[in-house]
Amino acid sequence: MSAIISSISIAPSIDGTPAATPVRTRLRITRRGRRVVAATVALGVAGIVGGVLLAGPGAQASDSSAAVAFEHVTVEGGETLWQVAHEIAPTKDPRDVVSDIVRLNALGSAEVSAGQTLAVPTKYSD
Repeated sequence: MSAIISSISIAPSIDGTPAATPVRTRLRITRRGRRVVAATVALGVAGIVGGVLLAGPGAQASDSSAAVAFEHVTVEGGETLWQVAHEIAPTKDPRDVVSDIVRLNALGSAEVSAGQTLAVPTKYSD
């Protein structure tokens, strides 16, 4: 980025009278100056992007509650979650039932132990 700055200097002309002649001086920007300009532009862009993000539409809460009714089932010795799913909903896909049970009980995996009590959605116990 360089700009030309003109200044006027008065020098004598050929006939001896002073005449105005333009003197051209080049403006040089240093490495530090370039960094300052780049940082200023970057902050301006970040401010604009932040303003757009903050002014955007927020999350909307719905009026309906997603309450899930459930019953409790106790796991018997040697029983797997797949078997529990097949027992409570023999006509449903066991993968869906297992997924719902894992999600409802906030289980880290599909492994269960004997005596463990699980919440089961009532839609499968019908």
